[in-house]
Amino acid sequence: MAKDVKPTRKNLMEIEDRIELSERGHGTLEKKRDGLIMEFMDILDKAQDVRGDLADDYNSAQKKINMARAMEGDVAVRGAAAALQEHPEITTEAKNIMGVVVPQIESSRVSKSLDQRGYGIMGTSARIDEAAEAYEDLLESIILAAEVETAMKKMLREIETTKRRVNALEFKLLPDLYENQEYIEQKLEEQEREETFRLKKIKEKKEQQEKAEREAEAEEATEDEGTAEPDMEQSTAGGIPGGD
Repeated sequence: MAKDVKPTRKNLMEIEDRIELSERGHGTLEKKRDGLIMEFMDILDKAQDVRGDLADDYNSAQKKINMARAMEGDVAVRGAAAALQEHPEITTEAKNIMGVVVPQIESSRVSKSLDQRGYGIMGTSARIDEAAEAYEDLLESIILAAEVETAMKKMLREIETTKRRVNALEFKLLPDLYENQEYIEQKLEEQEREETFRLKKIKEKKEQQEKAEREAEAEEATEDEGTAEPDMEQSTAGGIPGGD
């Protein structure tokens, strides 16, 4: 990936900004992932309790309905069940857990008194009442289990999504950015060394040029001095009067 990046200071600054942003995002996602896992463990504990209660309520309801059918007969049990006029009402609301929207299920009119079940008290027995009560408890356990199981599945999906994002940042994006940063820094250092070496060579060449010029000027000055001395001697000799 580093080969596709131009080694310029502008790109280096952009990569450094991306690294800073990615590191902050990585830290935030890690905190979210850890928080989701803690919430999920709490829900998992609750789900295990709910599952246990659901199994117990189901076994109890089966025993009591079987007893009622054995003692009162299927016709009496079916007649009591058909007499029910009001059915439970289920409503759902949204609840936010660490950014995850999970359903909160509420039910009404599940548990009923004897006079609310619709069948006549005189025409039934205590065994049918016990079976009806057991199935009301079972229905409440089913509703609670549905809420907990749905929340658990949604939390688990969000944990997996967050983990993938953390891993993508930690093992893909950030290493690539670090590699690009190192590549550009190395190239810029090489360019600086080359520029320094080039300037040094230019300076040396200039100094050599100046030295050569000074030496040439010195040679010219020496030649001028050598030419001037014979002229002066000749001039002096010609100025002496001839013979006394």
